Parts: sequence; structure tokens; C-alpha cells
Amino acid sequence: METALLLLLLLPPLAARAGPGLEERFFPQVRDHFSFEAYGNETFPQRYLVSAKFWKKGFGPIFFYTGNEGDIWTFAQNSDFIFELAEEQQALVIFAEHRYYGKSLPFGLQSTQLKKTGLLTVEQALADYAVLITALKQQYGAADCPVIAFGGSYGGMLSAYMRMKYPNIVDGALAASAPLLSVAGLGDPTQFFRDVTADFQKSSPGCVTAVRKAFQQIKDLCLTGAYDEISSRMATCNKISSKEDVYQLFGFARNAFTMMAMMDYPYKTDFMGQLPANPVKVGCEQILAHTDPIQGLAALVGVFYNSSGSAQCYDIYQLYRACADPTGCGTGSDAEAWDYQVCTEINLTFNSNNVTDMFPEMPFTEAMRERYCWGRWHVTPRPRWLRTNFWGGDLRSASNIIFSNGDLDPWAGGGINSSLSPSLVALTIQGGAHHLDLRGPNTADPPSVRAVREREGSIISGWVKAAALGRAREKPWGASAGRGL
Repeated sequence: METALLLLLLLPPLAARAGPGLEERFFPQVRDHFSFEAYGNETFPQRYLVSAKFWKKGFGPIFFYTGNEGDIWTFAQNSDFIFELAEEQQALVIFAEHRYYGKSLPFGLQSTQLKKTGLLTVEQALADYAVLITALKQQYGAADCPVIAFGGSYGGMLSAYMRMKYPNIVDGALAASAPLLSVAGLGDPTQFFRDVTADFQKSSPGCVTAVRKAFQQIKDLCLTGAYDEISSRMATCNKISSKEDVYQLFGFARNAFTMMAMMDYPYKTDFMGQLPANPVKVGCEQILAHTDPIQGLAALVGVFYNSSGSAQCYDIYQLYRACADPTGCGTGSDAEAWDYQVCTEINLTFNSNNVTDMFPEMPFTEAMRERYCWGRWHVTPRPRWLRTNFWGGDLRSASNIIFSNGDLDPWAGGGINSSLSPSLVALTIQGGAHHLDLRGPNTADPPSVRAVREREGSIISGWVKAAALGRAREKPWGASAGRGL
């Protein structure tokens, strides 16, 4: 999924480009919420960002972003819709960082070492957020203020889970681009790369044909041992010298397509690397401009890996590292934490097959996942756990959750795309990529996302008013009951 990349190091400081009035703070968070013995009441500093710029103190709602797999500033700077809505509804805004990511490290720099990762679970992260919300409500004198959770992608899953697991704390949730079904092991494992292919097909029918041809030519060269030619035409820094190197090259290239499809926004962005407006279209133009399909493929992946145009070659092992997430983990300590999560609770056994998609056949079965995860982390995945603990696809007993998805987003096929009840509302953004609705307004936005944001704001306003009214009604009853004891 969406992970921190080396490209982000080239960008200006995140805090300078995030929402208005955000301040960085730390909360002494309990290391282990579910054991009184292993770590007792030991704590670690959990980072969170807070802005009271628009808040109607003591009365306005709390908008709480459930941080996902990366530095919390990254998500704050790409979620301007939350601040726009906060201004309208006079809300306190909080972005909470997920344990084991960014600066929220339970065991410091050793957090992703073997035997230190056991406290990296969805359940612990949700408990962090529940404890943090409760403490901050007391600190800010906001006991009666309704709380709405927001999140995108894995963060969207967490916002939905917060409403499901802690409805006493969270009054509603916006789960943007949240693949709740696919991560629970539900659905078709060929769906993701089929939908990435469909994005490029929609952009230019000749694009997919050219991509298939390029991959086939690389495969043919591999079979004849012409590794030097592959290296030269794909501009790799180190010479391709084995079938294993070619397989790495395939994963490296496929990852670029994945990121471009996810981030296919109608304007230039720097969310997960610097990308031009409509990167899928730009990528297709690159490959179709070359008479040599392999050189065209190298140019296409360069839209993602070489946005500056300054790189003379691709270090395919440095830029892409295979992991338990076939859509890519990224690099660095955040990538290691995510790799552990997709080796335990989160299921992402997607594969490409060169039949329903344009990519080389790259299987990733549950057995392959188990072997990798045992070798890397000494853990065995529990593929059915999310279905048990977070209800799988049977969410009918939940309430007050918006599930939004863009039809350009390959993650949408693993999410909730039909409303399940009057308060479990699915919204589709025509022409929308990965959680486009959470981003700030832009003149290039498709009309559909403007309409979806307006609908989301209206629904959330209704939840806030209903929650405030409910609390107001409870007070006299509580006081009366107390006097009668």
C-alpha cells in the first residue's frame, strides 16, 4: 500500500505544507494495552498533530485522523478536506501517528528488529487511538464533543474499525479508499492488477498492447540469456545476470504501474513521490513515443522512479524491495513495519497472471506468503483473523460509516462499493484515484469529487448534530437517576 519513499526526502519540510495551525506533540502511550505483565504500564511517546484554529471550544466536534503506515505529517499535508470541513463545522483537528511508524516507536530505533515487533497489531493501534482521544477530550474540556474518525487506505480501514470497535468513543467515520474486503482475504486475488491494467487501457488502448509487448520481449531475451541487452534497454545500473534479476526487474516495473494508477490525480502531486498530472496518461505517452517497446517501458516507469529526469539508470534493488505486499512496501523502517503487518493480520495475496492483466505472471499464494514471512519475521500469517475480529464483509450491524472509493483506484475493488444501510453509505467518485476526496479542492478536480465531498460534509454534520443532541438528552436522565440512588 501507500508507503514512505526515498523521494520524499527531496521535498520541503512536511510541517511547512500541512494544514493550518497544526502543532506537533507527544503523548505517553501504553506499550501493551492487553497485558498487565509483559510490559506493565510502560509507555512510549506517540506523536500526534493538533489544530484548534477553527474549534468552537468545548462545543465543536473533534475530527480525528487515524494514522496509517507512515510519517503522520505526510498524511496531514494531503488531507486538506478535513481542514476545510473543520472550518465549516468549527472542529478540533487531530492527526494521530500509528505505532511503529514515523517517530512513534515503542522500542526506539530497535522497534522493527526481531522480537520487538510483537506489539505491532491493528488492535494495539486502535487502542492507542481510543486512549489518546479519551485523554485529549479531558485535557481540552471536550467531554461532550462528538468525534468523527477520518482515514484513507489502511487509515480508512482503521477509521471504520474505530467506529465498529469503539462506538462509545467515535460517533462516525469516513473510510476513504479502505480495502476492507481484500485485506480480510475476501475477493479475487487477480482483481488488483486487473484493475491497474484497466486504468492504462482506459487512458490509451494501444498502451496495454505496448506494455505486454515490452514484457514479452524481456522474457524472450531472458530465455536466450541475453541479459546484457535487457540491462542496456531498461537502463539498469547493475547488469542483469540471472532469471532472479529479471524477476526483480518485473516487480520493480510493476510497482511503478501500481503507484501511477493509485496516484492518478488530475494535477501534479508529491504524495508518494513527485508525479505529474494524470501520470497514467503521461506514462502511456512515454511508451508509445518509443519504437523500441523495452526502452519505452523504461521511459514509462521513469515517470514514477525518475520524475526529475536526472537519473541515468535504475538501481532496481534499491528502488524496489520485494515483500509480503505485492503492491509494494517501499523502503526504510516504515516499510519494514508494514511488511510485518502484511505478514500477520493483513492479507494482500494479489498476483498478476498475464491473462487478466498486462503484467508478467508473478504468483503470490498463501503458501508463498507463509514461507516468506517465516523466513523474514519468524511468524505465520493468520489469514482469517480480520474476518473474525473485524467482521469481514458482514458489516450490517455497524452504523455511521461512509465508504468512499474512486473508480480509477485499483484498491476500490477490495472495498465496500454498495451502501449496506441508511447509515452505512458507499460513495463512488467518477474519475477519482486513491482517496481523492480527502485531498483539498483543486480547479482540476472532476465534478464528482466535489459532489462527494459535499455529501460527506452533509452526512458528517448530521452525525455531529445527532450525537450532540443525544448527549444533551442523556444529561437530565443521568442527573435524575443519580438523585434517586
